[in-house]
Amino acid sequence: MSINSTQKINTKLGNNRLFYVCRDIERTQGGLFLDIPNYCIITNDSPLSLELKKTHGEQIHIINKGETLDTWELLKKTDLITPDDYVVVFKNTPQIERTCLTKKWTLLNPSADLSNKIEEKISQIEWLGELKKYLPGYEAKECKNINWEEEKFILQFNRSHTGSGTVLIKNKDQLEKIREKFPNRPARIARYIKGPLFTNNNIVGKDKTLIGNISYQITGLRPFTDKQFATIGNDWFFPHKYLNEDQIKKYNKIVLDIGKKLQESGWKGLYGVDIVEDEETKDLFLLEINARQPASTTFESELQENVILSETKDLKNTSKILRSTQNDRLNTFEAHLMSLLDLDIVEELTKIENGSQIIFRNQIKKIKIKNTVNKLKEKDFSVIFYNNDKPNSDLLRIQSKNSVIKNHNLLNANGEDIKNIIN
Repeated sequence: MSINSTQKINTKLGNNRLFYVCRDIERTQGGLFLDIPNYCIITNDSPLSLELKKTHGEQIHIINKGETLDTWELLKKTDLITPDDYVVVFKNTPQIERTCLTKKWTLLNPSADLSNKIEEKISQIEWLGELKKYLPGYEAKECKNINWEEEKFILQFNRSHTGSGTVLIKNKDQLEKIREKFPNRPARIARYIKGPLFTNNNIVGKDKTLIGNISYQITGLRPFTDKQFATIGNDWFFPHKYLNEDQIKKYNKIVLDIGKKLQESGWKGLYGVDIVEDEETKDLFLLEINARQPASTTFESELQENVILSETKDLKNTSKILRSTQNDRLNTFEAHLMSLLDLDIVEELTKIENGSQIIFRNQIKKIKIKNTVNKLKEKDFSVIFYNNDKPNSDLLRIQSKNSVIKNHNLLNANGEDIKNIIN
């Protein structure tokens, strides 16, 4: 039997530790599924971090300053990390890089400059090169030079997050207001494609790209958000009944081509892609590249672990059974760590066929948190609460082992249960 993935990680670390530093502990949980004693987390005080600390003890270090600190602030406050240790963050920034460089820490994430070049809407066009063919008719212009051509189109500012910088331009008056307010701001415009959006989490390894599970990207549904293009969740069942064989083949081709381009640019670890189907022609187009760990990684990894556990027929001794009998498959977070540590990956990602999550985002509409969480848990949903108060930031992450989507933009009975409780 070959040395399994967890043993590879432990051998690489030796006596050194790997610190995942992040403001929201939920992003780091994937490492807690693994049998890695030297995997440590530095995070904020929150209900979830306190709960996880009860079972994982010294692996979790909570910095309680009476406020929620960003990752770079957590890094500045901690004195736990030594130059012999490794550091991983959710999304790299120049500020994080400067802090790690000053303190002589080994930051494993790809460079912030490369991440920004790939993610930002204007520089992404140049970076894509010949892969621009996958984008739906695009142009990059300053807002003052964008004209109304009697057809709806998508306008995206250079930087956006979870759809917050994306606008559907429906008429000339709407465009004129943007032109007047942001005349010199660069933006990318693209043909508006009406249809469902799909996404998946992939890993660039040393010598190959691992293709992740495709999920339907739940977008803009009320009452979970008040923004039309805000991402509010994933459903891993719906793509299996919706996408045909040819569509999946093209989807994977886009993913692999981007993975090869990323590898050539020096990228390693996780990246996500968002791909939309034109509901009239059934063709697929690339919309986004997320050059970082996508937010759905943790729950996908949990669903993958559940698949392996169900196959072992033993729910009592999780990690030891997993890591000793399932050497040919990985969860997504595990593969991410292996790539960041520059380890060879011969395994494939575990396939999942069900599961979903919906995010309730902060907005003007307020809900009674405690009552809502209790009612959701009574229905057997898992709920994560975030100490966030910025508009459109995560407030509740509601997770289910089963699908919540009946059709594009349409919840099934399971999803309606969540919606009714929120309302």
